[in-house]
Amino acid sequence: MSKVIDLFLEYVKMDTQSDEESTTFPSTQKQHNLAALLAKQLEEMGAKEITYDKEHCYVYATIPATKGYEDKPVLGFIAHMDTSPAVSGANVKPRIVKNYDGGDIVLNAEENVVMKPADFPSLNLYKGDDLIVTDGTTLLGADDKAGIAEIMAMAEVLLGKSVVQSIGKSEPEADTDVIEQSTIPHGKIRIAFTSDEEIGAGADYFDVKLFGADFAYTVDGGRIGELEYENFNAANARVTVQGRSVHPGDAKNKMKNAILILQEFQSLLPDKESPMHTEGYEGFYHLDSMSGTVEQAVGDYIIRDHSKEEFEYKKRNFINQAEILNIVHGAGTITVDMKDSYYNMREIIEQHMHLIDNAKAAMEELGIEPIVQPIRGGTDGARLSFMGLPCPNLGTGSHNCHGKYEYASVQSMEKIVELLVKIAEKYGK
Repeated sequence: MSKVIDLFLEYVKMDTQSDEESTTFPSTQKQHNLAALLAKQLEEMGAKEITYDKEHCYVYATIPATKGYEDKPVLGFIAHMDTSPAVSGANVKPRIVKNYDGGDIVLNAEENVVMKPADFPSLNLYKGDDLIVTDGTTLLGADDKAGIAEIMAMAEVLLGKSVVQSIGKSEPEADTDVIEQSTIPHGKIRIAFTSDEEIGAGADYFDVKLFGADFAYTVDGGRIGELEYENFNAANARVTVQGRSVHPGDAKNKMKNAILILQEFQSLLPDKESPMHTEGYEGFYHLDSMSGTVEQAVGDYIIRDHSKEEFEYKKRNFINQAEILNIVHGAGTITVDMKDSYYNMREIIEQHMHLIDNAKAAMEELGIEPIVQPIRGGTDGARLSFMGLPCPNLGTGSHNCHGKYEYASVQSMEKIVELLVKIAEKYGK
């Protein structure tokens, strides 16, 4: 098994799930377990300028420039340590499906959890590959531990002797299977691992000045070849409905059922502008969770759009619907607490298109088809781009993140290590 897969299987077994209800940073202390391990591994492999920010749970490190290349731009690679709160990340039990035959994959026979190409067409891309899957009870954690493992494997290549051209072989077959540091000229490389990205806080305490890169890539996407520099503009909104509870036997003209009013609010939003009915550049309103009683009900929403104008329109429309229902049901019945999360990084990256051009060139040289597409979500890079660190996103070789059907391709992950090395080499020229 290759180094990147060994690392990945080690990392996914560590529970690093973040918590959107937490008031601390990081939101869960267990993220420190992975951070401490990464800092230790970086030290052991010979990385320099290692900083483990124990207050905020960030890890920074340097791969020194090849001698004579110290004047080259400083390039960064970033991935996040936490996994999504949507599905448990505890007791992850990964297994490898060797030489996938294109059929259904039984993840858990006892619970009848089966991953089918009919439901997940991306599987059709991987016939003949080895796939890392879950046991059907947890997520896998490839988002973004695949990115972490790929960056760590790249770091080992650039810091010393590592096998990267003998993909799938247990031992190198010839001297050409081993890449020496001296054969890969590169400038200074900075790497960083962040916490709480899944709850939108990954860049909250990121020290751009300490990181010291001129520009960077997040390694936090899906299919190999993905190259993304457009993402949603994003806002979170909490709708709180204040009702009036009265005994149902004496409720006529007195009761205000907060649950029903919240349902009424939802019905005023465009039905076709939901994640279930949108793709590509189309934005949406998404009711992520709801809870309540007759007395009070709460709905948590996310609002997304690639267009800044459409994004602002969606936010105004959202608030307008609440105001309409306050006219119908009485002032103060509905309150909206809305906060912007991040913005479309395109306007920043367009000033640094060498990041896209070099990544595409590196992919083409390695026989990887570049897939330039908008992110239907966000990454740490979106916020970091507006903090002075231009930062597009690369794929990790994984699919179906945030759920028990998550999987990753062994061959894709190994190839992505080569891609990161190649990009580093591009910036050494």
